[in-house]
Amino acid sequence: MNLKIALFGIAREIVGQPTLEVAAPQGQSAGGLLRELHVRYPELARLSSLAVAVNNEYAADDTLLQERDEIALIPPVSGG
Repeated sequence: MNLKIALFGIAREIVGQPTLEVAAPQGQSAGGLLRELHVRYPELARLSSLAVAVNNEYAADDTLLQERDEIALIPPVSGG
């Protein structure tokens, strides 16, 4: 299945584009996707945290992804 992933903040800067399209096997989990992206983009693995959101909600590592899901990578944020 093909997954479209929106990237924000430093994740967008690391990858160099605002979205990614990734081919993934059926039954791919949010955690599995994140591990795959860490291999493709090692700088992502160096972030203090990187959350996966699916359909506008933070996803647990075992959340199964579907081809039509809205997926986003949310890097750490700071501010006050």
